[in-house]
Amino acid sequence: MKKALLGLAFVATLMTSCKKETKDEVHEATEAVGNEMDEAIDTAAVKVNAAADSTKVKAGEVLEKGAKKMDEAAEKLKEAGKK
Repeated sequence: MKKALLGLAFVATLMTSCKKETKDEVHEATEAVGNEMDEAIDTAAVKVNAAADSTKVKAGEVLEKGAKKMDEAAEKLKEAGKK
């Protein structure tokens, strides 16, 4: 009888410790996934900012070219009006 009770106590102890280890592993895995998500979000934010900056530069260049063409057209109109 004592052996059976000791055996049950031993099994209960093993099951309890396994549950704790499993909980710890789940907690560690959750933290790891959270950290990876944070890193992915940070990387995406950097890429979005770089793309936005690049787009701003390109848009500025296009606007400058357009302004030059408008100035040239205005000069041509002025010259045509003088003649």
